[in-house]
Amino acid sequence: MHPGVFVSHTGNPTWGQRAWAAVLACWPAALTGRSALPKPPERGPIEVMVPTSRTVRAPEGVIVRRRARFDGYIDWAAYPPRQEIAEAAIDAAAEAADVNEAFAMLADLVQTNALRAAALVEALGHRRRLRDRRLLGELLEDLKAGACSVLEREYLRRVERAHGLPAGERQVADSVAGSAVERDVTYAAYGLVVELDGRAFHGNAASRDADHARDLDAAAVRRLRTVRITYGQVLADPCRTAARIGDLLRLGGWEGRIRSCAACADA
Repeated sequence: MHPGVFVSHTGNPTWGQRAWAAVLACWPAALTGRSALPKPPERGPIEVMVPTSRTVRAPEGVIVRRRARFDGYIDWAAYPPRQEIAEAAIDAAAEAADVNEAFAMLADLVQTNALRAAALVEALGHRRRLRDRRLLGELLEDLKAGACSVLEREYLRRVERAHGLPAGERQVADSVAGSAVERDVTYAAYGLVVELDGRAFHGNAASRDADHARDLDAAAVRRLRTVRITYGQVLADPCRTAARIGDLLRLGGWEGRIRSCAACADA
C-alpha cells in the first residue's frame, strides 16, 4: 500500500486498513482531524499527525499534518492510534469549508454523546494561535446554549439574540401521551414552543404526521402553542420571523420590545 506497508489480500482495502497503513507509513504518527473522529469520512485522504520536529513526505492518499500538540494528546491504545477526540474535533472544525460545516460537525459530536461541549471548550482554550479561534469560540458558546443543529444556531443568532427576544430553553425533554419528546425552543412562561423544521429530517408523511400530533398534544396537555419555523424563515427572512415570534410571545404575556438589527432596515 505504501513503501514498507503491505496488505495480505486482493481487492480494495477497507477504511480501517487504509488508516493503519497511513499511520504505519509515517510512524511514529497518529490519525488526526476528521480521520480521528468517531465517524470519519469513508472517502478521501487519510489525515495523520506527526510532531513538528519531524518532516515526513506524505504517501499517496495521505495528508500529513505537523502538530505542536503531539505527545500527551494521542490515544495510543486506539486502533489505530489517534488524536484525542476533542483535540481532533477542534482541528477538523478549523479546517472546515465554512462555518455551517464546522458547527454541524461539532454539534453532531455533542448530540451523539461522543463528548461534551465543555471538553471542546477546554481543548480550544489550549490553542492560542489557531486559525479562526474566535469564531470557533462563538460556535462552542452556541452549543453550550443548547443549539444542536445549524438551523437552531441560526435561529438563536439571527432571530432570538439579534432582535432582543427572551432566551428560550433548548432541547427540553418532556413526555406527552406516554411518549418522550424533546422540544427545540420552549418559552414556557409565555406558552410558546418553536420547532425548527429542517426538511432533511421530516421528509415523509409519517414524520410530518408525528410532528403535528406532538404539536396537538402539547396544546391540549401542556397548553403550549407550537409554531414550526423553516430554513427560509430563519435564513432569508429572520427579521419578519422575529417580529411574528414577538407577537406570539406578547400574546402569552411578554412585555418586552423587539429590537431592530442591522438587517432590519433592508427587510
